[in-house]
Amino acid sequence: MPSIPDGVEILVPITTEGEQVLTPDALRFLATLQREFGNARRALLHKRVERQAQLDAGQDPNFLPKTAHIRADPNWRVAPIPADLQRRHIEITGPTDKKMLINALNSGADMFMADFEDANAPTWNNMLQGQRNVTEAIERTIYLKTPEKEYKLNDKVATLMVRPRGWHLQEKHLRVDGTPISGSLFDFGLYFFHNARRLLSKGTGPYFYLPKLESHLEARLWNDVFLFSQGYLGLPKGTVKVTVLIETILAAFEMEEILYELRDHIAGLNAGRWDYIFSCIKKFRNRENVLFPDRAQVTMTVPFMRAYTELLVRTCHKRGAHAMGGMAAFIPSRKDEQVNANALAKVREDKLRESSDGFDGTWIAHPDLVPPVRQVFDAALGEKPHQKERMREDVNVAASQLIDFRVPNGTITEGGLRNNVSVAIQYTEAWLRGSGAVAINNLMEDAATAEIARAQVWQWLHHHGTLNDGRAITPDLYRAILDEEIEKIKQNWGAENVARSRLGEAAVLFDQLVTADQLADFLTLPAYEHLE
Repeated sequence: MPSIPDGVEILVPITTEGEQVLTPDALRFLATLQREFGNARRALLHKRVERQAQLDAGQDPNFLPKTAHIRADPNWRVAPIPADLQRRHIEITGPTDKKMLINALNSGADMFMADFEDANAPTWNNMLQGQRNVTEAIERTIYLKTPEKEYKLNDKVATLMVRPRGWHLQEKHLRVDGTPISGSLFDFGLYFFHNARRLLSKGTGPYFYLPKLESHLEARLWNDVFLFSQGYLGLPKGTVKVTVLIETILAAFEMEEILYELRDHIAGLNAGRWDYIFSCIKKFRNRENVLFPDRAQVTMTVPFMRAYTELLVRTCHKRGAHAMGGMAAFIPSRKDEQVNANALAKVREDKLRESSDGFDGTWIAHPDLVPPVRQVFDAALGEKPHQKERMREDVNVAASQLIDFRVPNGTITEGGLRNNVSVAIQYTEAWLRGSGAVAINNLMEDAATAEIARAQVWQWLHHHGTLNDGRAITPDLYRAILDEEIEKIKQNWGAENVARSRLGEAAVLFDQLVTADQLADFLTLPAYEHLE
């Protein structure tokens, strides 16, 4: 058992491997971060509640008058970006297990984002083993042998980035002064403490993706964390480099301010499309006039999504930052040629749009997508690492465009309702067993896509949605479909797999969430109480 600093409690047994991560010095650093920034974090989460009340009262979001001077000042730029963050045509993402880490780093992508957040179920073992795995990847000692295959790193690998959990999440297994530590500070703190110097000695650096920010004040808190942490380890200001996911509707109104707050540490913004759609539903959840169609119909070409992505490119290039495109959730099939051809065609179309809009790179979820997406970005950019010279001065987005949620010819279908019910339950079941990225119906589902599914069912039930055949989405219709979809899952999985699963828990949790009077902010918060 490691020496535990005063005020720190670890509520589960620590293995020998865990002791290598939770060293006394690392625990002291985590405790210091929590004591320094825990109160500010809680205050910002309270501001989210206040902001939601304003939206519920009918107040629309807008570009902030008090920060107009930041947007108007033509002179500021983000700090210089390191050499290994210049070419980011393809970024692959996924959880932090050994197989995923090795395959992703070997995939031929420019970057790999090791994910402690939406593609990861935060079991204690996943969080600690993930930290060990990324350190072993940096040291090139990571290795896995299975009955089928041996996994080890190639000579050339992708540049590593890490996504900690969002500000709203806690790590319940570790308490500081009686309070669970912030999941953000836990994930960031362990990775930074153990690896910042390692990375610098190898010619790279501690690079992060920051999720779920809702304001520039939340970005400011991260900046304070970086300044403090760099000082704690005696590292220069600007050692940390981050990319912020613009994946909430409120952050879309504060993109320039977020860049400004993090200007010494930021490399770019990313159009986190799936969480963004979820955020649009969630923030306007109590408005009966905001009713989204099937999620498959909310594409990147609908007007409010075009406004958001074009504004992101314009904003980033204006300030010298990279604009990163969103996740292609389609995954190719190695067994079905037709499924594979359809997936590749959709991914190509998506990436052609992004590259022609001025994005400097994009996200994928599967190694087989590297060659076709590489082809698209190579054709658009040639040998250039990025296209930040494309200033997109033709883009002029009004606040009203960002919240005009009309989807031309959008409808709610029985198939869409059934798909949402089935996908959300299957994903939740996998999450409860410790898997945060799950292939369902040839799409890579993570917490963000599952959030859309359950939020839409809640919205359709509570705001009297109507199917395209004229039937009302009533509790009785929902209940009949729920029972039928659960039965289909059981038939698909077989009795033996169902018996080993947590399907019953997942179905009950989903049902509670979509029939509750209020839409829960995050699926993962109540689900976390069921984890371990």
